[in-house]
Amino acid sequence: MRPIQRHTPTARAPRAAGFLLALSGLATGCGFGGIGQADKKPTMQIQQGAERADAILQETLAAVSPELKWNHGPGGSAGCTKGVAGAATGTGASDRIIGILTIVSEQRRGALLGVIEREWTSRGYKITTVNDSPTVPAIHAGTPDGYSLTVKVAGKGQFFLTAATPCLTDSDVQAPTAQPNTPQRGGVFPPRPDVQDEFWSATTPVPSGS
Repeated sequence: MRPIQRHTPTARAPRAAGFLLALSGLATGCGFGGIGQADKKPTMQIQQGAERADAILQETLAAVSPELKWNHGPGGSAGCTKGVAGAATGTGASDRIIGILTIVSEQRRGALLGVIEREWTSRGYKITTVNDSPTVPAIHAGTPDGYSLTVKVAGKGQFFLTAATPCLTDSDVQAPTAQPNTPQRGGVFPPRPDVQDEFWSATTPVPSGS
């Protein structure tokens, strides 16, 4: 693990999507924006924040070539709290998740992580933590407006992208509107990647100059 920056966000009470919170490591709802956001009166509603999170994830996917096959994961929302007693603040946060269905070989994982890291830094997002594990690598980042981003490889080689909003004015949260480029899989989430790609699934190192 190569820590770059750590902070302790305000705690938030779980409302949904336990898997998502466990996957992204975000058990709190104040995002990258720093401590005490729940004490401020946000002007944006959670739904608007979720749409911004969706846009970040779509921008990230668009930066990858060849394109990845993907589908939405079980995003959720949670109420932000403060203090030892966990007092409600009237604010909340939302997480979005995208599961990659393209089979990314162990030899090509580093290349994909590098593309995503460069995309995030080019947009002014700050890389906060990099996990260099050879089996479950991950990159965590934060945006200037308080969104927490993660790209993570799970134990079976699945890639996941997540984006979590900062604490925003509580509101209902609708499902993402972006259309996936692969059918939804049945069964328990997460499904294993099952789409072969000539480049990403290749079991050889990335050619020089690619």
